[in-house]
Amino acid sequence: MPFRIALSGLDAASTDLQVTGHNIANSATNGFKQSRAEFADIYATSIQDVSATASGRGVRVTRVAQQFSQGNINFTASNLDLALNGEGFFTLQDAAGNVSYTRAGAHTVDRDGYVVNHANDRLQVFAPIGTSTTNFNTGSTVDLQLPTLSGAPSATSAATVAVNLDASSTATPAATLFDPTVATSYDSSTSTTVYDSLGSAHTMTMYYRESDTVANQWHVYTTVDGNIVTPTTNSTAAPSSAAYPSATVNFSTSGALTTGSGSVSASGTIAYNALPITGAAALNLTFDYNNTTQFGSAFAVNNLTQDGYATGRLSGVDIDNSGVVFARFTNGQSTGLGKVALAKFNNPQGLRQLGDTSWGETFTSGSVQMGEAGTSSFGLIQSGGLENSNVDIAEQLVNLITAQRNFQANAQVITTADTVTQTIINIR
Repeated sequence: MPFRIALSGLDAASTDLQVTGHNIANSATNGFKQSRAEFADIYATSIQDVSATASGRGVRVTRVAQQFSQGNINFTASNLDLALNGEGFFTLQDAAGNVSYTRAGAHTVDRDGYVVNHANDRLQVFAPIGTSTTNFNTGSTVDLQLPTLSGAPSATSAATVAVNLDASSTATPAATLFDPTVATSYDSSTSTTVYDSLGSAHTMTMYYRESDTVANQWHVYTTVDGNIVTPTTNSTAAPSSAAYPSATVNFSTSGALTTGSGSVSASGTIAYNALPITGAAALNLTFDYNNTTQFGSAFAVNNLTQDGYATGRLSGVDIDNSGVVFARFTNGQSTGLGKVALAKFNNPQGLRQLGDTSWGETFTSGSVQMGEAGTSSFGLIQSGGLENSNVDIAEQLVNLITAQRNFQANAQVITTADTVTQTIINIR
């Protein structure tokens, strides 16, 4: 019997050494979670055996328990490297549709633009609803794919114009008729770039000329690539030739824009007739003049923006701490591609280890619960970082010494039992 007891001790110590060795071997593995061997004593008892002095029958390994404590986070140069600070797992799916879960967040992009790990499993995200960057379909997940084509252009349709027209100006333009090529035919001008439906850039220029006959009134002439753009209402050709109609803008005695007057609508905008563009859709422009003023100071452009943009190539990817993935393009635009889907379990120690630093759902772990970073008990996502292994090398080296001593002690039991047996055999 001592031999069997000692053998069970040797087996338990050997398992402990294997677990400790596995922990040490993975001390540099990103997202790795250490394990520990847990033991229980063995007694050969029955209902009839109620003796309080029953001798034990050895030891057995009850389980190898995973330890899901937080690992340190190291920062990297790739925005696709993700680390979780808190509870949860990243969700992956392979080509066959098998789902796995991991804390290792090292990702790259495959030939088709999918974000994958080293095993070519695709990172799962919640898809955006429409073009929204704040609302996502959390009922299902999709593969995260970066756009491989150029971003589509968008034609300019609206512009915001906030300028100050000089109320103290007393000089009348020398030229009687407005002409964009004659600087003395207007008081001030400013330009910006607008885009057609094909993403081609066009220069739009606005010229401002104070009225010769009406106080606090200005004429606004707008051209695109030198072609006049005609306002839809209250167009006037005075003082100008018929080739250059203008919009009229009126101001109060306090210098504020008078809405619902001249060419300005009650909402403070000026709409223009469609301007044909060769090969592209006609430009339909509306300008917001609400913040335009007429004060006694020099002409100034306080704000001049428009909503169009050209085609753009993917220039980078950003992921915020809530997991929202943005694609940045060279045209200055950004598009929401999805929100990283996180998973958690009631009993993560019950997860089945699949290798490659990933786990699979089991009955013991409980059903998967999907959610978003920063909500409920899910942790936050750190882009450009990787979670280190949670193995403490010093602790594992101490465990090595302990397991070695246990192994040696059980071997000594076998030696002692053998000596006793030999003594009995040698009795004459």
